[in-house]
Amino acid sequence: MRVAVFSTKPYDRRFLEEANQGRHALAFFEPHLAPETAPLAAGFAAVCAFVNDLLDGEVLRLLARGGTRLIALRCAGFNNVDLAAAAELGLRVARVPAYSPHAVAEHAVGLILALNRKIHRAYARVREGNFALEGLLGFDLDGKTAGVVGTGKIGAIVARILAGFGCRLLAFDPFPNPEVVARGARYVPLEELYAASDIITLHCPLTPGTHHLIDAGAVARMKPGVMLINTSRGGLVDTRAVIEGLKSGKIGFLGLDVYEEEADLFFEDLSGQVIQDDVFARLLTFPNVIITSHQAFFTEEALRNIASTTLANIADFEGGRPLAHEVRAQRGKR
Repeated sequence: MRVAVFSTKPYDRRFLEEANQGRHALAFFEPHLAPETAPLAAGFAAVCAFVNDLLDGEVLRLLARGGTRLIALRCAGFNNVDLAAAAELGLRVARVPAYSPHAVAEHAVGLILALNRKIHRAYARVREGNFALEGLLGFDLDGKTAGVVGTGKIGAIVARILAGFGCRLLAFDPFPNPEVVARGARYVPLEELYAASDIITLHCPLTPGTHHLIDAGAVARMKPGVMLINTSRGGLVDTRAVIEGLKSGKIGFLGLDVYEEEADLFFEDLSGQVIQDDVFARLLTFPNVIITSHQAFFTEEALRNIASTTLANIADFEGGRPLAHEVRAQRGKR
């Protein structure tokens, strides 16, 4: 099957080609998928897309017109896909639901440790010959209360790691996970989790119901000096509300691997340019903020799993077999 792969980086090509072993005809395109680039996929039965590729109704119509029948997402999230439009056009959509929950969970905990012990600041100081400790004071994780929002595979691993540090665990999820309960976590309403947690870490999908889950009201209910971590989707956090929380001191630490307007920033080298996003630039001015560029997933194990699952989805579609990882629009929703 001919497959057009968008948003391609050298590492994408390496792992996809290794997993493919010549079975499918993969064509790699560097640009993001958008209305302007969708014509590149003309004649390709499948399109392989990533998190910041645009798959709205307009793009999907262009793809369908060009002969595309399958959207193979090489990511877990599908909030960038208009699933209702895909169904109307007869396009099937498949994803990679669990490429490496350990990778994302471990990165979230890495952000917690780095923020708490100011490792980023200490590293910069020592390289300049400054060995003073003033301003690097942290706290013991043991005995602190950690609130885990979303307790699927990733959230459950985060809960397990934080339990190992001796944290008290609070959790929120519409579907409580027995594994998390077994770790000693207590499921509570969001309001209670916000009010009682020293650390809040987000591990839920981006849906209309979770968009700006962390808004001004949520920040106001949090403990003064709270640590907030987001390695899920940028749209979970109202960035402007969080900036106000940082300015007031309500938020004492912020660790982000995602950003709600990241599409024009992340995965690219912009070191020689002036960043035009004023909100993002403001975030970079805070000493108690660490931002990484959507790299939580970025381990060898994860990239191998992404490639193998993506190509398995394509092979199943080509062979007329059921798509184990297909995603569809909910009935009555567009």
